[in-house]
Amino acid sequence: MKLQKGSLAFTLLLAFLTAVGPLSTDMYLPSLPAIGRALEGNTSMVQLTLSVFIAGFAIGQIFYGPLSDRYGRKPVLVIGLAGYVAGSIACFLAETIEMLIIARFFQALGASAAIVLVRAIVRDLFGGEKAARLLSLMGALMGVVPLVAPVLGAVLEVNFGWRASFALTSIISALLLIISVLFLPETLPADRKRHWSFFGMLTDFSFLLRHLIYLRYMTALCLAYGGLFVLISTSSFVFQNHFGLTELQFGFTFSVCVAGYIIGTLAGARLSGKHNVETLTYFGSVLLGAAGLVMILLSFATEQQVWHLLLPLFVSMIGVGFVMPQSMAGGLTPFPQMAGTASSLIGFVQNAFAALCGIAAARLIDIDPNALAWIIGITGLANFGLSLAYKRHALTRVK
Repeated sequence: MKLQKGSLAFTLLLAFLTAVGPLSTDMYLPSLPAIGRALEGNTSMVQLTLSVFIAGFAIGQIFYGPLSDRYGRKPVLVIGLAGYVAGSIACFLAETIEMLIIARFFQALGASAAIVLVRAIVRDLFGGEKAARLLSLMGALMGVVPLVAPVLGAVLEVNFGWRASFALTSIISALLLIISVLFLPETLPADRKRHWSFFGMLTDFSFLLRHLIYLRYMTALCLAYGGLFVLISTSSFVFQNHFGLTELQFGFTFSVCVAGYIIGTLAGARLSGKHNVETLTYFGSVLLGAAGLVMILLSFATEQQVWHLLLPLFVSMIGVGFVMPQSMAGGLTPFPQMAGTASSLIGFVQNAFAALCGIAAARLIDIDPNALAWIIGITGLANFGLSLAYKRHALTRVK
C-alpha cells in the first residue's frame, strides 16, 4: 500500500528523508575531538570529514535531479539511499582518519539523493506559497533531528565511543530505504518525464543561471547555508576547546541554535499564507544581518562569555529558518517542467559554497576562535545586502 500524496504520513516520510543530511553531520559533532584522538588526526583533518561530506553532497546533487526528471523520483531515490547505507557502514568500520574521510565522501554521494528528490517531489505536487509552507513545515520537523542529534551523539560518545553514531546512522538509513521501497509513491507524471543527456543537462543549467529570480534565491540560500555549515563544522571546537564546555554541555548549547532554526521555519510556515516568499525571505535576511553585525562586534569583547556568541547565533538561526525554505520554494516555483534539474543545481551550488566556507573556517579556527563569529556574521550581512539590492531593483522595474 502506497502512502497518500500530501497525507501526514507522506509528509513525515519526506521530512525524515530530508533529515538524512543533518543526521549525518550533527549526531557525530560531539565526537569530533575524540575522533581526532582515536584516529590521530589534527583539527583540520577531522573537520575535513565534514567538508568532504558537504563536497560529496554537492557533487551527488548534480546528477540525481536530472536523472529523476528522466526516470522518475522513486527509483533514483532508492539507488541513492542504498549508497548511503553502504557509506554509513564504511564510516563505522574506518580504522584511519583517511579511511573515514573517504567513507564520508561516498556516504554523502548517497545521502544527496534524498534532499534533491524530496524538493522535487514537493514541487511535483505543489507550487508557490503551498510549496513554501510544506517545505517550512518539513524544515521544522527536520529541525527536531539536529535538536536531538548532538545530545544523542554526546550520550553515545560518552557510553559507547565515536563509532556508535555511525552504527545508529546505518540502522536508520536502512529503515528509510525499506520504507521508501515499500510505501513511497511516484510523483512525477509520465508525460512530464524528460530526455536526459549530459549536454542537455548543461544547457538546462546554463538557462537557470541566467534567470534572475533563480539567481536571487540561490544566492540567498547559499549564504544562509554557508553560515549554518560553519556553525555545524566548527562549533564543537569553539565551545569545547575555547569556552571549555563538556560534550553534553555542547550538545545542549548546539540545541539552542537548532531551536532558533525551528522557530524560524515554523513562523515561516505560519506566515506563508499571509505573505509572499520574497517578503518572508527579506525578513529572514534582516535577522541574519542584525545578528551578524552583533556577533562581529561582540567578538572583540575583552572577556568573552558563552552568551556573547550563543545569543546572536540563536537569532541568526531564526533568520536561517526563514530564508532557507522560502528561498528554495522561490527558486523552484518558476520551473515545474524541470524541478529535479533546478533542485540539483541549487543544491550543488549551495553545498559547494558551504564546503568552501567550512574549509576556510577550519583553517582560521586554529588561529583565532572568533573566526566562527566573523564568517557567520559576514554571510549574514551579505544576505541582507542581497535582499536590499533585489528589493531596490524590483522597485526600479516597477517605476
